[in-house]
Amino acid sequence: MVKILILGANGATAKIVTNRLLAETNADLILYLRNAERLSQYNDHPRVTLVEGDATDVAALSTAMAGVAIVYSNLGGTALATDTKAIVAAMNTAKVSRLIFYSALGALHEVPGKFGEWNEQAIAAYLPGFRESDQILAAQHDINTTQIRPAWLTNHDEINYETTSANEPFKGTEVSRQSVADFIVKLIKDPALYPNDSIGLNKPNTNGDKPAWM
Repeated sequence: MVKILILGANGATAKIVTNRLLAETNADLILYLRNAERLSQYNDHPRVTLVEGDATDVAALSTAMAGVAIVYSNLGGTALATDTKAIVAAMNTAKVSRLIFYSALGALHEVPGKFGEWNEQAIAAYLPGFRESDQILAAQHDINTTQIRPAWLTNHDEINYETTSANEPFKGTEVSRQSVADFIVKLIKDPALYPNDSIGLNKPNTNGDKPAWM
């Protein structure tokens, strides 16, 4: 049975991924978060293990990774690079080699035009952590990472997205969480997709100077 570790499991996208994996696969899930009570609905689920812990605790992360095939990091915040260093250290200790990493648009300086300028200001506090995390992950030779750079997130009930590569200008301004979760589920179902890559996700035809609701 394949075992998946989800870090930051209480995040909105992570919860969509969790429910889809439980419905569509036979994978066992380890849900790692600061306060396990937030996901108490899974307490009695036979395929779910809840782990309460800090993302910077390398020993706890390494223990949670025992027997894991894929780590999906849904972590964020201004201290993301610190978390990323801990994830890498734990994966190397536990000999886990596949990572799906939730990054952000702008992490590669890839967002063009006025929207790119607006995005730089809007998430200025967070971009240094995403950019440092990209450098940390790029230096890892034993970890196969797919980074995901979604546009600004919506809660729209839709799956509608296109992708851009690390070498392409970012497209669009928004994308639904369900769309991002769909891409993550595809990666988990087929871990050979997008090896050592960074993929932008956006809803087609949403170009603009900023997201429509701003």
